[in-house]
Amino acid sequence: MSAALFAPIEIAGQTFDNRIVVAPMCQYSGNDGCASDWHMTHLGMLANSGAGLVVVEATHVERQGRITHGCLGLYSDADEAALARVVDHCHRIGTAKIGVQLAHAGRKASSQRPWEGGKALGPDQDPWPTEAASALPFGPGWHTPRAMTEDDMERVVAAFAQAAARAVRIGFDAVELHAAHGYLVHAFLSAVSNQRTDSYGGSRENRMRFPTAIAQAVRASVPRTVPLGARVTGNDWLDGGIDVEEAIVFARALKDIGYDYVDVSSGGLTAEARNPTTPGYNVPLAEAIRHATGLVTRAVGLIVDPKQADAIVSEGKADMVALARAMLDNPHWGWAAARALGTETRRPPQYLRAGPSLWAPAARGA
Repeated sequence: MSAALFAPIEIAGQTFDNRIVVAPMCQYSGNDGCASDWHMTHLGMLANSGAGLVVVEATHVERQGRITHGCLGLYSDADEAALARVVDHCHRIGTAKIGVQLAHAGRKASSQRPWEGGKALGPDQDPWPTEAASALPFGPGWHTPRAMTEDDMERVVAAFAQAAARAVRIGFDAVELHAAHGYLVHAFLSAVSNQRTDSYGGSRENRMRFPTAIAQAVRASVPRTVPLGARVTGNDWLDGGIDVEEAIVFARALKDIGYDYVDVSSGGLTAEARNPTTPGYNVPLAEAIRHATGLVTRAVGLIVDPKQADAIVSEGKADMVALARAMLDNPHWGWAAARALGTETRRPPQYLRAGPSLWAPAARGA
């Protein structure tokens, strides 16, 4: 039985074993931006999940661009060395390729870890000033950011370029720009959060000006032999916000710049925004963007069932699927999906004896 989910895919000259991606998931366990032993264990485990690609969590291009005190960064030599240690480990012991998502949190920075409350840092929690497209807080009780100046934008563009260069030196197999979930790039793109009256606000073209400058700088830092993509929002789920037609315009701009793929997510722009809760709710958005742009497209959002994941690919709705919490729940989800779809996926030789060809319970799907 053939399964589209387990067919190889080539992007920018690199071949990925299958269409399964471990989505970037913040662990809030860094040490002043540096990856820790937690990341070594967490990502090392997911490198053998059966996925073709594991994307490291949102990795911030500036210290003040982190979401929390525990978020990863790639803005210093220490950050680079710590992350290189983790990536080298994953390449050495894992079967998956390893990517990284470059980010700046914007007005959602300076916040608590989720298990600390997930709100804005209080005065006694070492908060830092935030910046954004406009001086509008993420929600009630959040810090009011400073509206960025052109000098600020130039600084951030340079920071993205430098972080991308660090990612290439580390040896990541793919690089991804975070342009969704209400963080800095997304907040410039949406008319809900960008209420500027200068050349960076107002019209769609103006709102795209700073995001495309970042995209161009990252593209210039990443060789064409390294797949480069972006996580984009397909819908803000807010009146006056980005819809799929506007998302298509931005995706086309990324393609023109030379991006190889998009990962289609949605929501997260404001504290009040509420996403749908249907498994695969972003798939129609991904399908529309894929058909309109021809970009390699990844779908993400409550995808759990292997048959649903396979159908998304086989029916041409997306080229790849990304899973997050499902991978935390079952770090060998790819192995289980292969069994459910009547096929096999690569696993480390130390675990071959648990495969369906050597172990009856696995063959029965037990």
